[in-house]
Amino acid sequence: MQASDVQTHPDYPVPETMKAWVLGDPGELRLIDKVVPTPKKAEVLVRIDAVAICATDLEIIAHGPPAMIQGGDPFNKNFTPGHEYMGTVVALGPGVDEYNIGDRVTVEIHAGCGQCKRCRQGMYTSCHNYGKNYGKVDKGHRANGFTTDGGFCEYQVNNVNTLIHIADSMSDEEATLVVTAGTSMYGLTELGGLIAGDSVVVSGPGPIGLLGAAVAKALGAQPVILTGTRDNRLEMGKRLGADYVINVRNEDPVEAVRKLTGGKGVDFVVECSGAPNAVNEAAKMLNRGGKICLAAFPSDQAPIDIAYLVRNNIYLYGIRGEGKSATHRAEAFMRQKRFDATVIHTHTFDMEDLPEALRYAKDRVEDAIKVVVRNKHKAALAQAAE
Repeated sequence: MQASDVQTHPDYPVPETMKAWVLGDPGELRLIDKVVPTPKKAEVLVRIDAVAICATDLEIIAHGPPAMIQGGDPFNKNFTPGHEYMGTVVALGPGVDEYNIGDRVTVEIHAGCGQCKRCRQGMYTSCHNYGKNYGKVDKGHRANGFTTDGGFCEYQVNNVNTLIHIADSMSDEEATLVVTAGTSMYGLTELGGLIAGDSVVVSGPGPIGLLGAAVAKALGAQPVILTGTRDNRLEMGKRLGADYVINVRNEDPVEAVRKLTGGKGVDFVVECSGAPNAVNEAAKMLNRGGKICLAAFPSDQAPIDIAYLVRNNIYLYGIRGEGKSATHRAEAFMRQKRFDATVIHTHTFDMEDLPEALRYAKDRVEDAIKVVVRNKHKAALAQAAE
């Protein structure tokens, strides 16, 4: 890190190089030495303390895109994936005064260009300068772990717009989950905002679905109904605030939801399963004029009964990521202990054991949900201080 106008502090020394995992061939990761990046205007350098593994990381590692070099190798070798990370601010770029060295932060993935129509609306996850090849970095757009290097390393630069202060009472592992909860919060925001007493179905008890049930209950939803295929995940949903759970392998979810709501159906459905018939089932769970938020990525095109949507005045919304600063609202709920996001954190590994951590996440070993990898900075610093 060379720039003379970058602020550092002797209590947080920054090395010249760091350990970083990089892509090789599809499915291949290598641990190498990389130069520690230098924060520019409106950026800070974050010492990465913990990173959660997301299903999208597995896709990027296996298939390359969207982590592509514009106009270059279709599989971006030497790229560092990983995007759900938190850490400590250790250097400030020129002019940065929003954060101090030593602040604990968690980070959003996306820093939009700040210039296009969507960014000015706060929809930076829908930035018009995403570009054909997934990101115009020279226009200011960044998506760490997607278009620019991510968090499976020791240090990373982040735009100040992507940072969220976290409470000292929040563990590193819990802090990695703020963005996941923020995605759920963004979905409910885009549905028009949940009013206390509105009824909600969340379909699919993955990380976003489980925290979707938690956020909905924290916002005052009544009832919150969670649907899925695995009883242990559904039980987690109860711990996070779901009033009712439905195992779709044992009963028809539409009939069950109708029964639980006296035949009326619910006001909102947050669809997190990506199942082929999910939209049609969601529509039939709703009362007329209800709303569906699509937060999952189905693997194939799915047939949708558009006529049913139109006849029943049903609204359909798609979200990408954690836009409109929803992460800040999610962090506030977590800071207030409105729900315990750590329920979904199941396994922790050292960063040097990332391949094994990825195997746990991919194969759901021991029913892994959120797998977190940690750097050893804090342990090393504590040992040096003794």
